[in-house]
Amino acid sequence: MLDIKFIRENSSKVKENIKKKFQDHKLVLVDKVINLGEEWRAIKKEADKLRHERNSISDKINEEKKKGKDISFIIKRAKEIPERLKQIESQETSLGKQIKEILYQIPNIISKQTPIGKDASKNKVIKRAGKISKFSFPVKSHVELLEKNKLADFDSSAHTSGNGFYYLKGDLALLNQALIRFAIDFMKSKKYEYIEPPLMLNEKSIYASMDREAIKQSVYSIQDEDLNLIGTSEQALLAMHSGQAIPEEKLPKKYFSYSMCFRKEVGAHGINEKGLWRTHQFNKVEQFIFCKPEDSNKLYNELLRNSEEILNKLKLPYRVLEICSGDLGDWKYRSADLEIYRPTTKEYGEVVSLSNCTDYQARKLDIKCFDKKGNRRVLHTLNDTALATSRILVAIIEKKEMRIFIMKKMQEL
Repeated sequence: MLDIKFIRENSSKVKENIKKKFQDHKLVLVDKVINLGEEWRAIKKEADKLRHERNSISDKINEEKKKGKDISFIIKRAKEIPERLKQIESQETSLGKQIKEILYQIPNIISKQTPIGKDASKNKVIKRAGKISKFSFPVKSHVELLEKNKLADFDSSAHTSGNGFYYLKGDLALLNQALIRFAIDFMKSKKYEYIEPPLMLNEKSIYASMDREAIKQSVYSIQDEDLNLIGTSEQALLAMHSGQAIPEEKLPKKYFSYSMCFRKEVGAHGINEKGLWRTHQFNKVEQFIFCKPEDSNKLYNELLRNSEEILNKLKLPYRVLEICSGDLGDWKYRSADLEIYRPTTKEYGEVVSLSNCTDYQARKLDIKCFDKKGNRRVLHTLNDTALATSRILVAIIEKKEMRIFIMKKMQEL
C-alpha cells in the first residue's frame, strides 16, 4: 500500500495515476483517506494528551495534598480519564482500520516505462528472440502427444481430482524433475540463496502479496483454519521478513525458491481444457529480492536477464511484453511477461512474470531497512518466475513433437 503521508502530500499525482490505470471509480478514495487521516491524527493527539494526563495525575494529587488543597476535583478527573480514553482509543482503532482498507484499494504509482492502456491488448512487445519451428505436417497438441505415448494421464486425474490436475508418467515425470533441478542449479550459479518455503500461509501473510480480490480468485483456503495454500512461493518469501528491519549493508537479499503452487484459476480463464498449460497445481522456481529503494530498477533488469538466459538455454522462442497500466496489478510499479511461442495455437503464451513492487508490498508487512545512523525506511521488493515446469514442458513437447526429444532434453539438463 502507499504511504498515507505520500498521498496527502501528492494527492494530484495519486489521482492522475488512478486515471492512468482506468480506475476512475477510485478517485473518491483519495480525498476520503486524506480526511480520515486528518480525523485520526486529531483523535490520536487527544488520546496522547489523555495518556499524558493519566500518567501525571498521581504526582499532581500528591503535590496538591502537600499544599493542603482540595483534591476532590482531581480525583474525579482521574476517574473520568479511563472511560474517555477507552472511547477515544476505540475511535482511533476504528479509523485506523478504515484507513487501511482504503489504502489497500489505491494502486501503486506506475513507472515511466509503463505504457498507458486499458487492457492486455495494449501491452507492448519490447523484444523477440529465438527461432520459431516450422512444420511440414499438421501440428499435434501436447495432450495428443503425451496421451499417445502414455506419458501423462489426464482422464484419471479428472476422476480423482477434477479438471486442472494431471498424472505425469515415466520420462515426462523425470523431465519435470530435471527442469526443476536445472532451474535450481542455474539460480545457484547466480549466487541467489535457496529457500524451501511453507506451502501454507495465514491470511495476513498471503494477502500482503496482492490485492484481496486477486487473492480470493486464486487461493485455496483451509476450512476452519487460518491457513491458505500458496499460489506462488513469492507469497511465502515476502512474508519471511515480516515485521523485520534489515541493515542496509546486508541488502540486497536475493532469494530463489522451489515449491508446489496451487491456484483456483477462477474468473475469465477457468480450467476448460485438458493438459498442462493451465492447471490448479504446478511446480515453480521463483526469484525474489529485498533491496534498497534506489537499487530496485537495476535489479529489475537483472531478474529479466536471468529469465531470458533460462529460455535461451532451453532454446525456446519468446517475446518480452511491457505490461500496460490497465493490465498492471495494483501492487505493481512495473511488470513484464515473457511469452513462448506455441506452434499448436500459433500464439505466444506467458511463462514468466516479472514485477517491481517498490515499497507497496513491504509496507503492508512492515518490512524496513536501516542505515548505519539508524535511519529507517521501507525497502523495495521484486519477484520473477525462474521456471514453471508445466508450461515449459508444453513448450518443449510442442516445439519438437517427438518422444525422443524428451530423453535428449533430460540428458542436456
